[in-house]
Amino acid sequence: MVSFNRRIVRILEETGLVEMDVLTAASQVAKDGDRSVTEYLLDQKFIGEADLLGLLAEHLGVPPVDIDRLKVAEETLEVISVERARETGCLPISKTGNILTLAVSNPFDVVQHDDLRLATGCDLRLALSLEPKIRKAIERHYAGDGSGNLAEILEESEDPEMKVREQGMADEVVDIGAEAGETDAPVIKLVNLLIYNAIKAKASDIHIEPFEKRVVVRYRVDGALEQAMEPPKRLQNAIASRLKIMSSLDIAERRKPQDGKFQVKAEGRQIDFRVSTLPTVHGEKIVLRILDAGNLALSLDKLGFEEKALNDFREAINSPYGMILVTGPTGSGKTTTLYSAVTEIMTPEDNFVTVEDPVEYQVDGINQVQVNVKSGLTFGAALRSILRQDPDTVMIGEIRDPETIDIAIKAALTGHLVLSTLHTNDAASTITRMVDMGVDPFMVVSATLLVSAQRLVRRLCPRCREPIEAKPDKLRKLGYLDDEIKAGVPLWRAVGCSRCAGGYGGRFALLETLPITESVKRMVIDGHSAIEIRYKALEEGMISLRRAALLNAMRGNTSVEEVLRVTLGEDAKPGTRQAEEA
Repeated sequence: MVSFNRRIVRILEETGLVEMDVLTAASQVAKDGDRSVTEYLLDQKFIGEADLLGLLAEHLGVPPVDIDRLKVAEETLEVISVERARETGCLPISKTGNILTLAVSNPFDVVQHDDLRLATGCDLRLALSLEPKIRKAIERHYAGDGSGNLAEILEESEDPEMKVREQGMADEVVDIGAEAGETDAPVIKLVNLLIYNAIKAKASDIHIEPFEKRVVVRYRVDGALEQAMEPPKRLQNAIASRLKIMSSLDIAERRKPQDGKFQVKAEGRQIDFRVSTLPTVHGEKIVLRILDAGNLALSLDKLGFEEKALNDFREAINSPYGMILVTGPTGSGKTTTLYSAVTEIMTPEDNFVTVEDPVEYQVDGINQVQVNVKSGLTFGAALRSILRQDPDTVMIGEIRDPETIDIAIKAALTGHLVLSTLHTNDAASTITRMVDMGVDPFMVVSATLLVSAQRLVRRLCPRCREPIEAKPDKLRKLGYLDDEIKAGVPLWRAVGCSRCAGGYGGRFALLETLPITESVKRMVIDGHSAIEIRYKALEEGMISLRRAALLNAMRGNTSVEEVLRVTLGEDAKPGTRQAEEA
């Protein structure tokens, strides 16, 4: 491999497509064993994939192959096991008679190719591809194989400690494969693999999507969906049935949506799954929400809030009574923020009670109530009972209807600290939303301490991010201040390397906080619009979601693309201090 890296460097040096200092750095990276020369050059965007592949193919005398467009037959994959494909970095792509065509990144590894020739009993024909693309193709093709190779992958990937607790079996933990018969075992192992890989990838959701001729499994990692595998279409109904059995759902019902749950014990911790099925024209789409308390950072300091927003939020949650609302779309981290707040202020002297649908994370020391609409335990019914249980702090998973908000406000006005979430776009519109739900404006401002809005943005990978330059007019349009532009605004872009996902790794939260000050109270009572309330809050120093995102982009925590993706830029009103700044 070392000699092949040197050969690649010589070819690129002769052509002059890549500068010498870059080739020197690539050689050192390869020497240190971190990445190959090709992987380094592609990760850092010094040359495009197509250009590099075409150049190497021309100089090495081996025909190139676009491996991303190939659909390899199952019988071809069976010629080489998944272990050998991973070990050698060679993927069988076609077999005609006794001739096996292999996609390889190093066509000069004669010893390795001789071993493959003896193992397969075939004459080899080589096609050139790039090492990172071959690795991804091996995982994609073998993971989607429904034959013996799939069983091998499942056997290898199966965590011996991984078990499932099915709903209704409170005292019994059942091994995932324990119920399998001879014909069912592959499907059970496939579901096990889907779950196992999602947990390893720290995914928040698993999407199993049926189409006319294929089934696609995608994981949501750091807020973005990425394809994981394509199981055989013939296993579509079997996968759905297995997940329904695990979730105590009706396996015969395929025309109506269903919701269920199950628990998995993996790597020494318990992980909850929420399962939702939805009939589509090509079968049932299934989404599994992964609630992994191991990924829960129960500390406000670790969430990434700006200092002012954090101070506003801390001041509110340390109040003896009143209501605090965290708003934002689904999946914006609202529940994590609430749990972090409760954990911070929780003391043995206080009585903490939550009412949720569902209870997403179980926290020791907190009395958590699960809503059950079928049995009559709604948010409203649970809250009425909770208020008779002498609580100090009440956390409501979500305010959904006028009854719930009415009880929540009355609780806040009678000496309880109430924390909850609401689905609105920003902090100011939350206030008008409560008024629209039938609450008297005076009651709203009397009960509410603080309203916040939250978003999650992806964090740039510090290993591969690259600095970029932007013109002053574009920076000004984004919302940067003139003083910042004059001093220079450092910005970075996502690149992508072997240690991250497309240039990003993990997420952090943006928070805008709107304390209910005397001036805001007067505006609400006088019937001002959400936009006018927002402008007033900005004048009083509120850091908006857009501003928080821009500050983090300057620090190199995220990219401008992420800023534009998650925030709106309508912060400033002509004539205000915020407008002069932004």
